[in-house]
Amino acid sequence: MNKPLDLSHLAARAEEDSNTSDNAHFAAVLDARLSRRGLLRGSVGTAASALFGSVALAACGGGDDTPATPTTPDTGALSKLGFTAVPKSMADQVTLAAGYTATVVYALGDPLTASTPAYKNDGTDTDFGNRAGDHHDGMEWFGLGSDGSASTAANDRGLLAMNHEATTDETLSSFFLHANGGTKTLPRPTTEVDKETAIHGVSVVEVKKTGNTWAYVQNSAFNRRVTALTEVDISGPAKGHALLKTKYSIDGTRTRGTLNNCGTGKTPWGSFLTGEENWFGYFTRPLGDNLARANDKSVTALNRYGRAEGAASRHGWESAGTADLYARWINARTGTSTDGTDDYRNEMNGMGYIVEMDPYKATSRLVKRTGLGRFAHESAAFSLPKAGEKLAVYMGDDARNEYIYKFVSDTAWSAADANPSDRLATGAKYLDNGKLHVAKFAADGTGQWIELNKAAIPATYTAYAFADEADIRVNCRLAADAVGATKMDRPEWCATHPTTGEVYFTLTNNSNRRVAPTAGSATQLAPDSANPRAYSDLKGTTAQQGNPNGHILRVKETAGSGAALTFTWDVYLFGAQSDADTGLVNLSSLTADQDFSSPDGLVFSQSTGICWIQTDDGAYTDVTNCMMLAGLPGQVGDGAKKTLAHSATLSVDTFLGKAPTADTLKRFLVGPKDCEITGLTETPDGKTLFINIQHPGEGTKMADIADPTKYTSQWPSSAGYGAGKRPRSATLVITQNDGGRIGT
Repeated sequence: MNKPLDLSHLAARAEEDSNTSDNAHFAAVLDARLSRRGLLRGSVGTAASALFGSVALAACGGGDDTPATPTTPDTGALSKLGFTAVPKSMADQVTLAAGYTATVVYALGDPLTASTPAYKNDGTDTDFGNRAGDHHDGMEWFGLGSDGSASTAANDRGLLAMNHEATTDETLSSFFLHANGGTKTLPRPTTEVDKETAIHGVSVVEVKKTGNTWAYVQNSAFNRRVTALTEVDISGPAKGHALLKTKYSIDGTRTRGTLNNCGTGKTPWGSFLTGEENWFGYFTRPLGDNLARANDKSVTALNRYGRAEGAASRHGWESAGTADLYARWINARTGTSTDGTDDYRNEMNGMGYIVEMDPYKATSRLVKRTGLGRFAHESAAFSLPKAGEKLAVYMGDDARNEYIYKFVSDTAWSAADANPSDRLATGAKYLDNGKLHVAKFAADGTGQWIELNKAAIPATYTAYAFADEADIRVNCRLAADAVGATKMDRPEWCATHPTTGEVYFTLTNNSNRRVAPTAGSATQLAPDSANPRAYSDLKGTTAQQGNPNGHILRVKETAGSGAALTFTWDVYLFGAQSDADTGLVNLSSLTADQDFSSPDGLVFSQSTGICWIQTDDGAYTDVTNCMMLAGLPGQVGDGAKKTLAHSATLSVDTFLGKAPTADTLKRFLVGPKDCEITGLTETPDGKTLFINIQHPGEGTKMADIADPTKYTSQWPSSAGYGAGKRPRSATLVITQNDGGRIGT
């Protein structure tokens, strides 16, 4: 998330693109010739009702006086959605379905302690270790009883554990954080770098409902910030391994910080999981490092994980001084030791994991679970826990042409572990020991999970020599290359259907999926059955070639078991503009109330069964801001095979889910300018929804920092929240005006 969108104008945050493996692909090619505007051709929906001078946000079709949509009884899953669809919008506001109210509850810079001053939002604020971080992202709810103990039934008081992924930047500096926009050249001042490292990481914040009003609790004993410098333990197969040894941790058992946190997960035992996504870009690797490493196999691994020799860092944090906390961002062999304990040549190996946290214990340490593999992690979705069966954890690697993974625990689930006294010890029980698999999709709608272990690596694979199983977990991308996994269109979030147990994956977009891959290209590839679309642009540019609109794929495990080694699959939805060609682009026959592009966040409501779909788009933003839709999906196999005919000799088969109807898919919300809609969690009764608005106004130019009239967004101050005009990432709380469940 915070895409560094594949198709965005924000080239400084371009996605890592290092998969040059020659894994087999389906040979069919898609011959769809659509122009830039033809990719998602359609009209802009009518603007929503005006935003008044209150914190409440605009509801399309009316305000509080609008008769509420009748609700179904507050029990069970829904058979149809009970709200009127929201039209597309380019307004700088949050527009949501009639009969609903959204308010801002927690935004960048909000103080978490009694002694931290109110946020001025003018670039002069400090003490970000005690404030809300930036770029609110994935988020989970952890209930609190009236006595402050953990509760699975609490609806009016709880903790929000959320990721703070990144920060809005233009040429190094996070300019909205600094009074004058910050420094655009190296070296960076320590005061700026210290502020930027502190706004990354994780928040835990208490929220409470009093009457009908939600607010965060500023001085709660549960409030906590984790930053890019917080000490974190390493656990699982790679704990203590040579690949994790650094000057800071000579025994390879700890590291500092969690970085670029994106999607989340909630374990069956009640802990919080956070995924480290685009962490590679924070490190620099200077020219000459290949030779310093004697061109050993670590060079292969670094190249595969996005840090080729000469790569510059995203923010230049390494330039702020010679102190250890800045030098760690130089991922190079600068010392003379053979094991890396006198420099930071191995520092990047400490990033890229699923990290576990106990949100109820503010002083507990976080743990990086290396058993789940190392890559650009998004969310982590569990199989439905069944006593006596092993747990599966599903994950996607969010970069072009990367893979879908599954971890299966060695230990079978015990219902007694649902409410343990020590959540992190329980996490070790289920997440430290198990088998890691990667997905391979077949053209007939089936697939297999290939275990990643030394026995699975073909003798013919010579690109990298794995020392042991820990090496495979640290460098699982290379292992997945070796076994021939299917390259996907940027796997983002994943979620498990609460009743069927089927697993859904958002494949957000892929500019390297091409009708005619450039001869000799190591990264461009033709469409295949599970990634069947690629567009060409009649305007003759390359900016919109590929699959800019994305799709949502779903998997049904054999016999419903998370430990299964085979599965069937289909595509639940293809993103597209409503009037695009239904034969090659709008394969799901989306209407103007349903069309979308670049699905990203994906969460199922445990109360209603709604599949909430959030977008982070760069292809459709000339028509609408990013949005959130509600869907009621069927199940794998409820549709039909479709052959995409590209020419007389080339075609590709794919498998479409049943086309949605007006009752089973519609737009619920549209966000403000330049934002991404991300992160979603709910109270157990389904009556309160929390979502995040990330990086509104990121299209603003650093040169315009002194002129708020030139900001592309002033949200949420324009919605009545907080001081100053600079845009801020923020958390919304959404309720239905009649008190019913969301979506009914």
